[in-house]
Amino acid sequence: MKRNLAVTLGSLANQAEPGWRAVVVANRGSDLPALPEGVQVKWVDFAPNPLHEQGSSDREVFHEAVRLDKGRRILAGMLDVGPTAYFMVVDDDDLISDKLTGFVKQHHGQNGWYVYHGYVWSPDKTLMYRYPNFSMLCGTSHIIRADLFGLPASVEVADEAYIKKMLGSHVFIGKYLAEQGTPLAALPFPGAIYRTGHAGSHSRSKDILSTYLLHRSLLKRPMELSRRLGRLRLLGGGLRREFFGPG
Repeated sequence: MKRNLAVTLGSLANQAEPGWRAVVVANRGSDLPALPEGVQVKWVDFAPNPLHEQGSSDREVFHEAVRLDKGRRILAGMLDVGPTAYFMVVDDDDLISDKLTGFVKQHHGQNGWYVYHGYVWSPDKTLMYRYPNFSMLCGTSHIIRADLFGLPASVEVADEAYIKKMLGSHVFIGKYLAEQGTPLAALPFPGAIYRTGHAGSHSRSKDILSTYLLHRSLLKRPMELSRRLGRLRLLGGGLRREFFGPG
């Protein structure tokens, strides 16, 4: 997990444009990797989520526990940042495009964006899968103008329902903002990589071949199989530089 976080932090620090800051929210005493310039730590003392791994409980009970735990940590990090124009939540094992800061600067003032196309990738593999409707799959998928969150003054006074809906899950926020008259736009390029099939993934996700291609049912649906094969991308030098940095 520490190695995964180091790669994620390297991706954040790889932004082509300056003007970004990042906050790692960690329980006090956690063993963290070296932090690149622009990254700070918000130490917290939250009790660990007892249902961290999917499959250890009823599905909805699991999701509710994750939403509360994740939402509290995100809120703590947001409040620690101070004044800022936009927020993006990045899971501790994902990667982001180096174009994001520059794009936000060029379109400053807009409500925000969701990542419609992103990549799914398993460590040490040379292929990635370009996933449509990515924001419904991965939490690293929204850039939202800060004032639209309506942040409470502290974690302690925050309503639990607010924490779960606005911060603890990526599947509700887009619909909520649209209903409020402040819809998000689709990011016009692939914005993130969802890293799967590794130790420490609380969703217990599998590698891309097992998840999207190696299904016997696809033999009876050749057009769908063809579409999925067409979404495979080689993780070459250009994509590595964009999402991983020069290292």
